[in-house]
Amino acid sequence: MKPMGALPPEFAGQSGSLSIAGQSANDWALQAGDTPLFVYDMAIVAARIARFRAAMPAIDLHYAIKANPHADLLAAIAPLVDGLDVASSGELAHALTAKPAAAISFAGPGKRDDELVAAITAGATLNVESEGEAARAFAIGDRLGLTPRMAVRVNPDIELRGSGMRMGGRASPFGVDAVRAAALVTAIVGAGADWRGFHIYAGSQALDPGAIIETQAATLALAARLADEAGVAPPLVNLGGGFGVPYFAGDVALDVERVGDALAEALASRAAILGETRFAIELGRWLVAEAGVYLTRIVDVKQSQGETFVVVDGGLNHQLAASGNFGTVVRRNYPIAVAARMGQETTITASVVGPLCTPLDRLGDKVALPAADVGELIAIFMAGAYGASASPSAFLGHPPAIEIVTQS
Repeated sequence: MKPMGALPPEFAGQSGSLSIAGQSANDWALQAGDTPLFVYDMAIVAARIARFRAAMPAIDLHYAIKANPHADLLAAIAPLVDGLDVASSGELAHALTAKPAAAISFAGPGKRDDELVAAITAGATLNVESEGEAARAFAIGDRLGLTPRMAVRVNPDIELRGSGMRMGGRASPFGVDAVRAAALVTAIVGAGADWRGFHIYAGSQALDPGAIIETQAATLALAARLADEAGVAPPLVNLGGGFGVPYFAGDVALDVERVGDALAEALASRAAILGETRFAIELGRWLVAEAGVYLTRIVDVKQSQGETFVVVDGGLNHQLAASGNFGTVVRRNYPIAVAARMGQETTITASVVGPLCTPLDRLGDKVALPAADVGELIAIFMAGAYGASASPSAFLGHPPAIEIVTQS
């Protein structure tokens, strides 16, 4: 038997049939008309946003829609946050249905000219990632007769300790090295762009509040140093995000209140050049991961050389991250349950596998479960971020998963 992550607090302690937003998992499957499906509980997302607001009242909150761009979820989140962060023209188009362009920023190291045109035309902020990208944006702005809105994405000379994905402190395709950032700001301001500030992102999926506090303090110091070197105060400093969620056994949820208290202290003593600057944090998975449940139906239970396999109708084509194939170095188990048997004694050790013709299609590896029958639902938790949109849905031609957003 291999351990699995703990159930999110909103689902822990349930017994009998799994309830999501006041309805049973089976009712959601009936409403959807088929499986597999994702159910996103918007009340959980709203509670995460409210918790952030209470912990960091002076900080703008941006939603990084790459975590989950589902249209209904985006429409529900947008009124509750201050900005949307996008990373493609497709995401930009989605974001513009939910927020005005002035509240949208566009990052990404490989923006095509047509994407720069779309952002400049709309009036979104470009987080420029190189001197070459800035030059292309100016040329496009001149051709269109429009003034580009630009922030400089900085590749910081710091990294977020313990982060699942480190974005700073090393050579990177993301952003302009800190040593060259001030010169780029000077060029941008001198060329007449609408300079919007800095975007400084050191890492993601961190659960250590001390590491986040340390990184935020270093980020503030870096922003002040670069502003002094450039001789101009940034209107906004995006401090990145990095807030992790507890996917796996042994993970401890991030103490956001501790982070907020420390950030408030750091801001109170910030450098004078940042005195009128606004600050933002962009979050994706921390807002939505725990709100999502992936429901997939058992189509077979089989034995092979002494092992039990629970075969379900969904797999890595919808939930690549849960299969361990989305950047995980060591394959570990997301929280899993038999939806109709919450709280029941576990009596079998089984691997939960999908329908795809690859041994990589394993949603649960030797997990302890109650005995379950063909036709029952398996629930994969922590499924609200990097699920459907981050998975190879076209692989082997299986239909896409259904997605449902509940009312908050």
